[in-house]
Amino acid sequence: MTKILVTGKDGQLGAHLARMLPALGHVYATGRESLDLAHADAIRRTVREMRPNVIVNAAGYTAVDKVESDARHAQQVNAIAPGILAEEAKRIGALLVHYSSVYVFDGTKPGPYSENDAPHPINAYGRSKLAGERAVAAAAGDYLILRASWVYDVRGRNFLLTILELAAERDVLRVVDDQVGSPTWASAIAQTTACLLGDVARARDASGVYNLAAEGAVSRFDFARRVLELEPASNAGGSRPRLVRISTSEFPLPARRPLNSVLDNRKLTSTFDVRPATWEHQLRACVRELRAALASGSGLAAHEQKETDGFPP
Repeated sequence: MTKILVTGKDGQLGAHLARMLPALGHVYATGRESLDLAHADAIRRTVREMRPNVIVNAAGYTAVDKVESDARHAQQVNAIAPGILAEEAKRIGALLVHYSSVYVFDGTKPGPYSENDAPHPINAYGRSKLAGERAVAAAAGDYLILRASWVYDVRGRNFLLTILELAAERDVLRVVDDQVGSPTWASAIAQTTACLLGDVARARDASGVYNLAAEGAVSRFDFARRVLELEPASNAGGSRPRLVRISTSEFPLPARRPLNSVLDNRKLTSTFDVRPATWEHQLRACVRELRAALASGSGLAAHEQKETDGFPP
């Protein structure tokens, strides 16, 4: 039976992977309490003891703004750890699946980014993710690096949950309108990953970097507007908040954000014959799951997790 090691089981993406991948084999899912990626020896020991056929690295330091003041820790988790995982994977002949981010790009391209575009990160988080990509490739083993854009879920810290929380508290929401991306549900990424791992031999033969994001593009403002149309949130006064368009320059954050975070999935589709759903289709499915989570009492409270859990926004 295929043995699969999954890191980051408590995060947005890792939780879905830990639920879906057992259909493909025996899954050993780790969180920070059982495998801290900041400790190289712990990584090597875990891989050598388990000897998995596949390693899926869904862990990472994903608090984009905090990375600006904690770049050393982010480098350990996002850059050094993936390299160690790749080295250990090669040593035992395992396939490594590693997740990266559209933030490896500067956002100045007028159209969607392809895998052939030269990376040029503009914040510390993006630099740490690019270093991780390069460390994985340098190990020269079998790997899939999957780049995502604007990941969200019913758990963790992400743009979707932030909009819903603020909508319940405020009369007016100011949302940037000049950042465009491909908002992608963590569950959809996990589903595609499971599809790719359904044929490990094919995945090995196709080692490389692939974009994996929802089809289509939308601004943060229009995404927020669609969220509130699908899941109306009343503020303390009982009315729906008013959305106001602003520019990125009017909403300064410690880490600069690319204005264009749209990814082109054509390489993924042509290689593996899989096509991600549109961002709106994924959002609708996520909202349905969110309603179910709220009904069971397990929804928005999960938003209180530490920002270093889960996957990048």
